[in-house]
Amino acid sequence: MRFHTFRATQWVPCELEKMFEFFSDARNLELLTPPFLKFKILTPQPIVLGEGTHIRYKLILHGISIYWLTEIRKWQPPHRFVDTQLSGPYSLWHHTHSFKAENGGTRMNDVVRYRMPFGVLGRIIHAVNVRADVESIFAYRYKTIEERFGK
Repeated sequence: MRFHTFRATQWVPCELEKMFEFFSDARNLELLTPPFLKFKILTPQPIVLGEGTHIRYKLILHGISIYWLTEIRKWQPPHRFVDTQLSGPYSLWHHTHSFKAENGGTRMNDVVRYRMPFGVLGRIIHAVNVRADVESIFAYRYKTIEERFGK
């Protein structure tokens, strides 16, 4: 089965520990998600992130309610964490977030490996909608981070 890879990088003028702390607060997921998705965390707050933490949330995409459960698989503060989908819209969702001190700020890198369900139909849906949706969601996230922390 084929999977897709999305990569993005962003430098922000913010110290490494502060950036990782921001991403360690699950409530910031709502801030970083475009409003059109109507993203809502369903797991009771506060959520303490660490290896093995599960987060359940709901979003609406193209008029369809999607329930998603993720697990933090790796937790290596302040440099890296990995979340994977346990249940949700993808056959595979593996998102590595990495952070590195660079030039007085922080370089953030995202690598998302994902696989669509439904075989050929899934590949068509990916080509028509999903790839653009993923890019749009990360563009919103990066714009929000830039507005909050500078560029």
